[in-house]
Amino acid sequence: MSSLAVRKSPPLKGEITIPGDKSVTHRAILFGGMAKGPTVIRGYLPSEDCLCTLAAMEAMGVKSKIQGDVLTLRGEGIEGLTEPDRVLNMGNSGTSLRLLTGLLSGLPFFSVLDGDDSLRKRPMARVIEPLTLMGAEIRGRKNNRLAPIAISGKKNLRGVEVRLLVASAQVKSAILLAGLTADGTTRIREPFLSRDHTERMLKTFGARIDTSPEGTSIEKSDLKGIEVDVPGDFSSAAFFIVAAALIPGSSLTIRNVGMNPTRTGLLKALKKMGGKITIENERESEGEPIGDLHIQAADRLKGIEIGEEDIPAMIDELPILFIAAAFAEGETKVTGARELRVKESDRIGVMAREMRKMGIEVEEYPDGLRIKGSDKARGGTFTSDGDHRVAMSMAIAGLVAGGESAIEQTECINTSFPGFETLLKKVSGF
Repeated sequence: MSSLAVRKSPPLKGEITIPGDKSVTHRAILFGGMAKGPTVIRGYLPSEDCLCTLAAMEAMGVKSKIQGDVLTLRGEGIEGLTEPDRVLNMGNSGTSLRLLTGLLSGLPFFSVLDGDDSLRKRPMARVIEPLTLMGAEIRGRKNNRLAPIAISGKKNLRGVEVRLLVASAQVKSAILLAGLTADGTTRIREPFLSRDHTERMLKTFGARIDTSPEGTSIEKSDLKGIEVDVPGDFSSAAFFIVAAALIPGSSLTIRNVGMNPTRTGLLKALKKMGGKITIENERESEGEPIGDLHIQAADRLKGIEIGEEDIPAMIDELPILFIAAAFAEGETKVTGARELRVKESDRIGVMAREMRKMGIEVEEYPDGLRIKGSDKARGGTFTSDGDHRVAMSMAIAGLVAGGESAIEQTECINTSFPGFETLLKKVSGF
């Protein structure tokens, strides 16, 4: 079991770059393996999660080649994918598990998806139920609610209209992937817009997909290989954005960050709290907006309220937002985030527990937290419960709090941000 020691940091200065976007990398690997012809992915993220997706596509016959930070896939189209001869191990990756469940539902062979103990606790009924309406034959543990998942794929899925009760990019993406092989039109409506990386990228791969304020629809499509430049991962940048906003005297620039508006709710929240953040050199690549972020330390952030409509655009950044709130003046109240209970850990419960160790007053709700900020938070020994975003959030807390801190169970960070500790040391000097 690994651990990370940090202490109160001097100002963060200079420029950094962040590893490639995990969500974009997952999808580029999936769609490249489903496409006809080569797909070249530059700046892909070689994290444990993304490598699980790559291994699954290779197990279905997709050829791959890695040269430096460039991953090249050569697919034979959706119909060229073949039955894997082993159980596909998704590790800790919910994205891999859910998106591949959608894809495999429409392929004419048998497959089994499994993962680690944490992944086996992640809810799958929300994916399996709409796919079953399309004619998919899927069986899972606990009455089709949990992995392992066994899929008897079919070529004759049918398009349906699905209304999601909870906005979820993973569930939406699974249905869209099944819709690529289904007869008729598949339509999806969400209560709030979730991340739209799948829609943007499928369009560039040539899918017959349409998006509007009313929802997203897709029809049976063949994909063609393309070139993808993966931007820096906003969710990874978020830790350094918050650190620079909190540590007095900081002036930090983060280059080449993905600025997809369905992902950047944290920026809106931090600016509302008084954060000093500017976006420079805005541009676009393969339908994804990109920019450089410049962050200056705020005098002191102020507490705010965040409701259900704000959550989809910052769901993965909520743990680090909680840390921003812990050092802010006044109270921050977050509601409508029940989804955090079923991530890699119960992120509401775990973050509440760890912030209390810092001396922060926290009230826990079923769907969120009330956090009373303090300028007297102290360091300590923190535990991640094997959750990469909790581990990195508490590391940032340790840069701001008084004294020294130790974060235990940090090996999980490699699921999304290999090199985090090295970059943290570079900018903080500890």
